Amino acid sequence: MRIKRTTPRSGIARRTGLIAAGSGLLAAAAFTVPSAHAAESQTFSATQLTRAGAAVKSADIGGTAWAVDAKTGKVLVTVDSTVSQTEINQIKQEAGADAGALRIERTAGTFKKLIAGGDAIYGGQYRCSLGFNVQDSSGNYYFLTAGHCGEVASTWYSNSGHTTTLGTNVGYSFPGNDYALVKYTNSSITKSGTAGNTDITSSGTPSVGATVYRDGSTTGIHSGKVTALNATVNYGGGDIVSGLIQTTVCAEGGDSGGSLYSTGGVAYGLTSGGSGNCTSGGTTFFQPVTEALSKYGVHVY
Repeated sequence: MRIKRTTPRSGIARRTGLIAAGSGLLAAAAFTVPSAHAAESQTFSATQLTRAGAAVKSADIGGTAWAVDAKTGKVLVTVDSTVSQTEINQIKQEAGADAGALRIERTAGTFKKLIAGGDAIYGGQYRCSLGFNVQDSSGNYYFLTAGHCGEVASTWYSNSGHTTTLGTNVGYSFPGNDYALVKYTNSSITKSGTAGNTDITSSGTPSVGATVYRDGSTTGIHSGKVTALNATVNYGGGDIVSGLIQTTVCAEGGDSGGSLYSTGGVAYGLTSGGSGNCTSGGTTFFQPVTEALSKYGVHVY
């Protein structure tokens, strides 16, 4: 989808997608914390994996993300540079007898929400990205963006000077989820059904290993691979988001809310946050768009 190109506060033209609220995603150079050979060869049940994931959440350590890794049959826990060895031990202690079902990997940098794929949108003191233009059954126009963007502003503009209104929030969900719906109030804005250079015609869920594309107002279009589904990330301060798509697509501050999609025109997600940048790479998390579409009764076009 395309809205009028704008000039953000940095003076660089931005495209629909993410709000700039953080300094960028963490670098994804990860190393694995060794575990005992016996634990590596052990098979864990779905119940054990569920309990292990719940233990990571219960430990409530900011800078952690976790999802079941189908290749290893364990809960892969990614910890950023702010997480100490003491806190890692705390996670394992919380898991108790299920600690062997955890595989810990460290990544450089810090997990952050990326308030800042597509054209820039401005609200309050923040810049985010427009994700997808959508319609309801009556033909009214809206757009989706990140929920943490909806949390910080209720009216959105196409320029940093706040002189051209786009619309106002219908609702948002964050934390827990990370999506927001904004209703257009400006009939003069062109509401394209594209993301990046791709016409979006449907929505769905990508498979692990699939190549996906992200468009954001800070870094434009980048591609990567899906590494996990149903991932959970703890940004700290009580901001825990679950059910996310985890990928290797890079992103930076301001890309929040931007679109994740396929070259075949399938909408997948809205950029939530992550680590790293588009020079060194990173790990990025996306809110599945299908959940937001179902919640608000809207569809892509």
